[in-house]
Amino acid sequence: MRVFVTGASGHVGSALIPELIGAGHHVAGLARSDASAASVAALGAEVVRGDLDDLDGLRAAAAASDGVIHLAFKHDALLSGELSRAGDADMAATAAIGDALAGTGRPFVNTSGTGVLGSAGSAARPGTEDDTRESGYRIDTENATIALAARGVRSSVVRLPPVVHSDLDHHGFVPTLIGFARANGHAAYIGEGANRWPSVDTRDAAHLYRLALESAPAGSRLHAVADEGIAFRDLAAAIGGKLGVAAVSISPEAASVQLGFLASFAQMDNPTSSSRTRALLSWAPAHPGLLEDIAAGHYFG
Repeated sequence: MRVFVTGASGHVGSALIPELIGAGHHVAGLARSDASAASVAALGAEVVRGDLDDLDGLRAAAAASDGVIHLAFKHDALLSGELSRAGDADMAATAAIGDALAGTGRPFVNTSGTGVLGSAGSAARPGTEDDTRESGYRIDTENATIALAARGVRSSVVRLPPVVHSDLDHHGFVPTLIGFARANGHAAYIGEGANRWPSVDTRDAAHLYRLALESAPAGSRLHAVADEGIAFRDLAAAIGGKLGVAAVSISPEAASVQLGFLASFAQMDNPTSSSRTRALLSWAPAHPGLLEDIAAGHYFG
C-alpha cells in the first residue's frame, strides 16, 4: 500500500515510518523543511515537500495514495496559546484529505487526544472509545473525520494520551517536566497530585496506527493507551528520583510559574481505557510503561 503520512519527521512519525515499511508498505512523508526532508529520507520514505497550509498539495498527495495517516499539527501555535489557529489548520487539512479520498473506500487515519474526553474519564470510570462530545477544540476535527465514513472513506481516529514516551521523545511532556524540575530544584505536582495521566510507548502507538490503516472499520475511534492512568504525583516522584530532588506539592497559583504552559495540563484527570481498541484490532502494547521507561534513564542523558 502507498501510504501518505503527514508529520512524518516528528516524534510518532519517526517510529511509524519504520513500522509501515517493515510491513511492506511504501511511505510518502510530508516534509516542510530541508531538515525534515532529510529525516524522512533517512528513514527510508519518499519525500513530499509541503506543509499543512498547502491544501492543494495535501489533496494531490492523498489522491495519489492508497491510504493516509495524518499526524501533523501546528504545535507552535498550540504552545503560544493560539488554539483556534492550530485547530482551524487541522480542520482544513482534514477536509482537504477527506475530499481527495471521498468515495474511494481508502483508509484515512487521523489523530486526536484522550483529553477530548473531558469529564468522561473521572473517578467514576475511565473514558472509553465510545465517549464523544458534540463540539470543541480538536473535537470538531475528530467528528468530521468520523463523518467521512458516510462519504465512502474508511476513516478512523487514534486518540493519543498526553504522554507518548520512549527514547524517541525529545520534546514531549516528559522532557518538558524534567526541564522544569531541574530549573525549580524539585519535581512539582499540584495539590494531592492524585489526578491521572494515561500514556503509551511511541512504538506501541505506531503499531496501532498501522493496524488502523490496515483494518480499522470505518468510523472507528481508537485509544492508543497502555497505562490507563498514572497519578501525577507518581510521575513527579519518578522524575525527582532520577534527578535526586524531592517531589513537592505546589498550589495551582504556583503552578503557573513553576510549570508554565503545562500548568493546566498538570491538573488534568484523564484516566482512559483502551479495552475496545485492543479487542477490535488485537493490539497489545509490548513496550515498557511510563514509570519503567523513566527509570531506564534515557531521558536524563
